[in-house]
Amino acid sequence: MSWYMSDLVNIRSSYVLAFRLSAHDIHRRPERIYIASLHWNDEKILRDYWSDSVLALAKAIGRDNVYVSIYESGSWDKTKDVLRDLDKSLGDIGVKRNITFSNITHAEEISQMPKSGWVYTVDGKKEMRRIPYLSRIRNLSLEPLETLAMQGQHFDKVLFLNDVIFSTNDVLRLLDTNGGDYAAACSMDFSKAPYFYDTFALRDSEGHEAVMQTWPYFRSRDSRHAIKQHRPIPVTSCWNGIVAMSAQPFISNPPLRFRGIDDSLAAFHVEGSECCLIHFDNPLSHQKGIYVNPDVRVGYNREAYNAVHPKGRFLSSTNIFISLWKNRLLRHTKWPSFKEGVVYRKIKEWRKQNPTLKEVGGICIVNEMQVLRANGWAHV
Repeated sequence: MSWYMSDLVNIRSSYVLAFRLSAHDIHRRPERIYIASLHWNDEKILRDYWSDSVLALAKAIGRDNVYVSIYESGSWDKTKDVLRDLDKSLGDIGVKRNITFSNITHAEEISQMPKSGWVYTVDGKKEMRRIPYLSRIRNLSLEPLETLAMQGQHFDKVLFLNDVIFSTNDVLRLLDTNGGDYAAACSMDFSKAPYFYDTFALRDSEGHEAVMQTWPYFRSRDSRHAIKQHRPIPVTSCWNGIVAMSAQPFISNPPLRFRGIDDSLAAFHVEGSECCLIHFDNPLSHQKGIYVNPDVRVGYNREAYNAVHPKGRFLSSTNIFISLWKNRLLRHTKWPSFKEGVVYRKIKEWRKQNPTLKEVGGICIVNEMQVLRANGWAHV
């Protein structure tokens, strides 16, 4: 118990120091940033928060050091109108950008003749898989990056922005993760605080899913040790709202791009996030590492954002004490081998049936199937 109390004191000290430092503005690193974002039926958050935040961020980075690429994918609300307003506002301050509007709705996408990216579901229907669809439109948001590179315009980082509430300081702090030296750096995202949101893409330093959705989240020793010290957390994959990645792999030959797992593997009723697989395809992941910055917390709504940005400290001593014991208990009772074993056996059988195929991102794969629907997507 004395060791536990000592650990508690050290954690508390780390978080007190982080809280004091977070009150100060972050100075911008001298980098050129390519911002990429997808939007579908995001009118409210765009109008209320996101557009203004992007404008403020672009001003902070500097118009000569930023490019904004947005792909809108067949919204039926007024997302297009809000993005047209943003396009004008970015133009007014001299920011180069490309905003693409698609009139193809989800209903029209899934009415096409089945081809690559489709799978038979349990009821015998052939349906469009969600992940290959998302991969395709994410890659469309990267097309200007390749064009600009051919014109001699290069960027240091690609910043992927989800439909989240964020501040300029959040982004600058994320870009400065580990002194700016990383293959990828991610925020933590929240929809219903204190529970983090993106469990699909996050894997700890040993490739496991989070053991709990509240602090300190992780199962592996290295990831837990880092978050207790409130320093960048080494992980094998993350996305979680905002992601900064080195731009070089995206303009290499061949260029790094988003993808889904093979249809033949998905047929085993498994799926893997494109936002996880990208890290296993990225040659810089092993060289520079992937980190979650615990000091960068974003929200999918104002309530969540405010909850993880309290006026006082983010974690109280009581929160820390209870959470450490809960994490310890879960690590000793919730074995990952059961859940991961189901997926492993499916991958093993797939490899047996398809000896010429391989999947390097096995850690990303989960025992579920996701398909596109007219009003969004569904687990089947």
